[in-house]
Amino acid sequence: MATLPPGALTPSTISTSVNLVSSPTASEHVSTAVVYCEANFGAIDGKTANGLVRFSEKYKVLAVIDSTKDRLDSGEVLGDEPNGIPICRNLAAALAHAGSIPDYFIFGMAPASGMLSSQERRLVLEAINLGMNIVNGLHEFLNDDPEFAAAIATNNVEILDIRKPPCKKDLRSFTGRITDVTCPRIAVLGTDCAIGKRTTATILTRALKDYGLKAVMVGTGQTGLIQGASYGVSLDAIPSQFCAGELEAAIVEAFECENPDVIIVEGQGALSHPAYSTSSFILRGSCPNGVILQHAPGRLHRCDFEKMTMPTPSTEINLIETFSDTRVIGLTINHENMTEAEVDVAISIYELELGIPATDVLSRPSGRLVETVIAAFPDLEEKLTAGTR
Repeated sequence: MATLPPGALTPSTISTSVNLVSSPTASEHVSTAVVYCEANFGAIDGKTANGLVRFSEKYKVLAVIDSTKDRLDSGEVLGDEPNGIPICRNLAAALAHAGSIPDYFIFGMAPASGMLSSQERRLVLEAINLGMNIVNGLHEFLNDDPEFAAAIATNNVEILDIRKPPCKKDLRSFTGRITDVTCPRIAVLGTDCAIGKRTTATILTRALKDYGLKAVMVGTGQTGLIQGASYGVSLDAIPSQFCAGELEAAIVEAFECENPDVIIVEGQGALSHPAYSTSSFILRGSCPNGVILQHAPGRLHRCDFEKMTMPTPSTEINLIETFSDTRVIGLTINHENMTEAEVDVAISIYELELGIPATDVLSRPSGRLVETVIAAFPDLEEKLTAGTR
């Protein structure tokens, strides 16, 4: 395991500033927002809202709407420290807390249907009529709906359909230009969907930056893009023929524009999961030099698929390394349904079994994950040392 150079921030210091990242402060020039997540905040289908209250570069979240958790602190519901972002029973209560009309109403759920219910349609229209812009991460594109189009024109607001892909004539195929990207590319993949890949990728990117490396995260889903990822594409909205090419193009753009020391690519789904093919396109489009695998030891079956048992990390690693010319450099643990003692035991067992570092990025110092990356790519240590002189 690589050690950090003299003068670098220590892992314990980084843990405080990175693991539970918060929304921008009021002094920063960001838009204000309320996030709708009825009956799903803290749950799997509420992952967009969950992610936004932990971290957002684009929006200052003022409140979350979920009547089932009214008056609770959203940070505490997620098992984090209190963050001062309350959960309100409805839009009126959220606006009363905000004290004014926020800039944006964000639909913070990812239901399997990918569509608005009739009640949700009425609520979004109410938000528009109040003068709020809309952030929509669903597969239903509201700008194409005549009723919504008329409402935004009348109220002079906009709808951001995050998943809406470019016109087909503008979609890009894979070219092989990924080989021009000379810095390490690390993909954060998982053994299931909704398991914490985006959270791990976000924390790792910020930790690397705080340690003195220039890191860029490339988003591959709607939540990462809503949070503020400057580069990326919502892959599940792209025709399969162009997925690898669109991701390759986003990574090349990030490399050429930012000249980073390392690029972190957010994963989607799981390579072994029959319901999702996105992981295969991520491996093909990014051609990662390394993979960090996210696993939930306390999860007995696949999310939303009770008849599918969870794979083991070893079988997923074998599949990834067989499918792609890459190597898994570390394991991160989602501690759902686990005690602290069980997390400790799991980390020890997996490190012995797999021969790679393991950690829990939400309950352990993120310096451990940084050291994992530096150990896998020793050239980064020279840049890290130079950056701390």
